[in-house]
Amino acid sequence: MAESMKGLKRSHRCGELSAANVGENVTIMGWVQKNRNKGGLVFVDVRDRSGLIQVVFEEGSTDAALIEKAAKLRAEYVVAIVGKVAKRSGAVNENLSTGDIEVIPSELRVLSEAETPPFPIEENSKTKEEIRLKYRYLDLRRPDMQKNLLLRSRVATLTRQFLAEEGFLEIETPILGKSTPEGARDYLVPSRVHPGNFYGLPQSPQLFKQLLMCSGCDRYFQIAKCFRDEDLRADRQPEFTQIDMELSFVDVDDVIDVNERLLAKLFKDVLDVEVPLPIPRMTWQEAMDRYGSDKPDTRFGMELTDVTEVVKDSEFVVFKGAIENGGTVRGINAKGQGEMPRKKIDKLVSFAKDYGAKGLAYIAIQNDGTVKSSFAKFMTEEEMQALIAAMGGESGDLLLFAADKNKVVWDVLGNLRLELAKQMDLLRKDEYKFLWITEFPLLEWSEEQNRYVAMHHPFTMPMEEDLPYLESEPGRVRAKAYDITLNGNEIGGGSVRIFQDDVQERMFAALGFSKEEAYDRFGFLLDAFKYGVPPHAGLAYGLDRMVMLMAKEDSIRDVIAFPKVKDASCLMTEAPNVVDEKQLEELGLALGEGEEESAE
Repeated sequence: MAESMKGLKRSHRCGELSAANVGENVTIMGWVQKNRNKGGLVFVDVRDRSGLIQVVFEEGSTDAALIEKAAKLRAEYVVAIVGKVAKRSGAVNENLSTGDIEVIPSELRVLSEAETPPFPIEENSKTKEEIRLKYRYLDLRRPDMQKNLLLRSRVATLTRQFLAEEGFLEIETPILGKSTPEGARDYLVPSRVHPGNFYGLPQSPQLFKQLLMCSGCDRYFQIAKCFRDEDLRADRQPEFTQIDMELSFVDVDDVIDVNERLLAKLFKDVLDVEVPLPIPRMTWQEAMDRYGSDKPDTRFGMELTDVTEVVKDSEFVVFKGAIENGGTVRGINAKGQGEMPRKKIDKLVSFAKDYGAKGLAYIAIQNDGTVKSSFAKFMTEEEMQALIAAMGGESGDLLLFAADKNKVVWDVLGNLRLELAKQMDLLRKDEYKFLWITEFPLLEWSEEQNRYVAMHHPFTMPMEEDLPYLESEPGRVRAKAYDITLNGNEIGGGSVRIFQDDVQERMFAALGFSKEEAYDRFGFLLDAFKYGVPPHAGLAYGLDRMVMLMAKEDSIRDVIAFPKVKDASCLMTEAPNVVDEKQLEELGLALGEGEEESAE
């Protein structure tokens, strides 16, 4: 039977008590973690978000009725306990912050009883994720999940404090806006007042933050909810959170400076990790050539080597064909993997095929120096030795090669080096390697749309020295864009924005938009630009992803209170779901036959 809290006020959280409180009367409230009844002696562990404390009900020091009541407590009952803090009479528990003390109770109230939960509320749960997400409110009681939410809250609070001190204004931008489908799909919200019209949920506050610069706000930030209706992966959610910012009268170095200091503060204050400043910078081209990725993991080497020149005269048809088609031949050296069994090498070949490779050529140098290779018969001894030398190959090394168009080769070897690093156990979660990637291509060719599309968005400033090529050679124009990466993850990205009318018009033309189309999509921004626009630049972090890396988790779902699963549904609330016919009528919407069947 649940009792009232009346007259009681919590004095401490469980994990906040320490030896300094010995002798004090305290009132704690929380959930029963476990209850050990030794007959006349009952140990009850009480848990709240701060940790655990042991409460000892013992004959001689506790009323018999209280011991009897304590014996009936079950896991997850919510209790209030009044008592005195004492030194532990038994062995000290080194694993607990409160392991050297206990509470001797004088009062116990059961505030709420509980059914047996579907899984144990404990750290490092082995419970299936689907069950954890269905009962997320129970999952969030687990200490490791509480720690993650605490860490996330701390990051958000410190970010607000730091940016406010740097002169940023926190300004909210609309959630209901205009759909501008340049990029991922928008989530649409039908309007009841304007039948047949829809709002788009923001994929980012991009246009509004640029308008705030036109409004003279100078420095803006927001911890913003964003939405993308796209196919999900482990580190993607349909709704996610950005630390979003925009600054006026700045260039690349100014944005990088304030963000390096923000990152250094967050990692020092939250994790006690020193981030050496300045953070290294690398151009997009160098990152692709060395790592096959624009978000390279630099915690280990295994860099790509371009051996096109070395093999250009070989008769090996795979290399020859790739070079003749304008491609390259590149390789990576997996040190110490020369004795890898053939079965494992075959698995690497099929892994490479998943990323577009037609195959994977290899040279395995055994520990005794003998060479096994998938293509030795097509090469002379001199060619083989020259290739091994170019790769820095030694006894015990495994050399892997991809030959194709650059994009494919980068993709294959970039992902292969990560896969090998996992297998070789080279990725340490307590090591944090930051890197700025700069000078991205402004545009990339889309086979699907048969036109150039913006690599970031249509408002990214080209590098001034590349402007002459915008019409003649759009593919060679670099952008004043920058990403901040951490351990092979992009955690933030931004750019200097276009603020001159003529450059913006040329950009739209390069993207294949007529002046009318550009105005139809972005007219309100272009109109604002007529009235005096300051040079401006910005950046946005994926808060979920950054916190995931700080918490050493593998999925952003573990740092979001109520996440969705891969098909963008919520297992706990069963959203999305059907709505009443009446609601659809009010919105002027009717479901087609297929939708009605799937709704049923």
